[in-house]
Amino acid sequence: MAELIIYLQKAKEGDKDKMRLMLKYLKKYKLLITLNVISVFGFALVELGIPTIMAKVIDNGIAYNDISYIRKMGLIMIVISIIGVMGTILLGYCSAKISTSMTRDIRNDIFIKTQKFSHSEYDKFGVSSMITRTTNDAFQLLQFVNTLLRTAVLAPIMFIISLVMIFKTSLSLTLVLAITIPFIIGGVILIAKLSEPMSEIQQKGLDKLNLISRENLTGIRVIRAFGNDNHERKRFKETNNSYTNISKKLYKLMAVSQPLFFFLLNIAIIAIFWISSEMINVGTLKVGQLAAFIDYLFHAMFSIMLFSMVFIMYPKAQVSANRIQELLDEEPIIKNPKQGVKDTKIKGRIEFDNVTFTYPDGEEPVLKNISFEAKKGETVAFIGSTGSGKSTLINLIPRFYDVTRGSIKIDEVEARDYDLKSLRKKIGFIPQKTLLFTGTIGSNIRFGKKNANNTEVEHSAKISEAYNFISHKPKKFDEIISEGGTNVSGGQKQRLSIARAVVRKPEIYIFDDSFSALDFKTDASLRSKLKNETKESVVLIVAQRISSIMEADKIIVLNEGEIVGQGTHRELLKSCNIYYEIAASQLTEEELA
Repeated sequence: MAELIIYLQKAKEGDKDKMRLMLKYLKKYKLLITLNVISVFGFALVELGIPTIMAKVIDNGIAYNDISYIRKMGLIMIVISIIGVMGTILLGYCSAKISTSMTRDIRNDIFIKTQKFSHSEYDKFGVSSMITRTTNDAFQLLQFVNTLLRTAVLAPIMFIISLVMIFKTSLSLTLVLAITIPFIIGGVILIAKLSEPMSEIQQKGLDKLNLISRENLTGIRVIRAFGNDNHERKRFKETNNSYTNISKKLYKLMAVSQPLFFFLLNIAIIAIFWISSEMINVGTLKVGQLAAFIDYLFHAMFSIMLFSMVFIMYPKAQVSANRIQELLDEEPIIKNPKQGVKDTKIKGRIEFDNVTFTYPDGEEPVLKNISFEAKKGETVAFIGSTGSGKSTLINLIPRFYDVTRGSIKIDEVEARDYDLKSLRKKIGFIPQKTLLFTGTIGSNIRFGKKNANNTEVEHSAKISEAYNFISHKPKKFDEIISEGGTNVSGGQKQRLSIARAVVRKPEIYIFDDSFSALDFKTDASLRSKLKNETKESVVLIVAQRISSIMEADKIIVLNEGEIVGQGTHRELLKSCNIYYEIAASQLTEEELA
């Protein structure tokens, strides 16, 4: 047992940073942990008290036919049993309450932490890994802590008390225990050492399995469209088989511990019967003492067996704790200033001053020396070839990323000096990849403004050209949007996304290629309505279609992260070759003239 404890101490010393996570959260439940320890003593009282009383009943009651003594001891056994039942119930409650509450706290903290992450941190960890850490890794800690609370305290107490009672009952028979226990301890340590690397491989295999499953489910349409169902099945099968094989090896190794324990226990009992038969003959040992001794021996060896379960589960919990701790320790690159600006007198002005940007994991700048101004009532459009930096540029305004050099001023205040919530409240963002949430059409529009009334919601739907298709729905604004918005078309998604921004009445509108799924008629009608709606705002549009930006007050042409042209549609046709080439590929000769 001492060697087992030393092994655990070494493991903890080597992984203090990894396991401090559990200690941090367990400290919140000191009262429950105290009750947990008390309940352990109640359980131990029954397991070890009843054999002692039973020995006395056999030797002092049954042997002398003393009925009153037997009844007296029987009442004591009933009281101890009641205490034991209460202790067992309390132990189960405390361990379950602590482990589940701890896991709940961890998941809450992970969620809160990830809400503060910038796009850089999401790119670093990956969405699949973050989901696995929130669910599976947290569950591994729940199982480990539950087992730890039920056995880690109980096993040492049971072992020590059993050892004391064994020595007290018969010193001669203690020799059997002294020979047997080292074999059990050696077996447990061997199993623990062998299971650690296997547990790590198993956990990594589960991560890969989750990743493939998520990719397959989210990309099912692409997989079917390209007829790659067999390839995906094969990929999943290989990963699943690999995970299954390592799991089999691990569980087979764990399964060895129980038969090994009972084999050694049976040998020990046979040896005890062999030695004790002679002792009973000469009168140095009573039958009741022998029965109690065997019970004590069982509990001593069983305590080691219980303790070994902690070792078998420890490596997997260690890996999970490390992964969660890594997530919680990650410091977001985008930091919210402590006393950030929440409001400004000037409204509707954006200024890029010599802005250069390089992605955190990149080497070359994506944007170079970008400078322009946008004022209230103006529409500024960005166009250029794929990869020219259009979407990256507008992602700097709500601080999804921070500039590498230069500055961005919004209402004459540096963007990094704003309170993040206040900054983003100024903006109505319509992303390139439209995302709708599970709920109703109305709730998706109100995502832009929680307290929007029905009139505001309906007005924003009309502006975005979404009202027509909504009015044909059976439940209109109460129509349910399925997960990912799969029950609406791409164009309908874009219009609902625009309505979500319009209902907010922001100071700044950002349209990131938000008209691409609309037909030309709907596009023209929508832009006409938006022009009246956004007179008091700055409108920034990223577009691929010239027709969507021809009437913009200013068009900025980007190429390889640099501004190569700036002006109106007519001015750029004459002064910017790149813009003319783009326009020539989309417009007729008459429209170019």
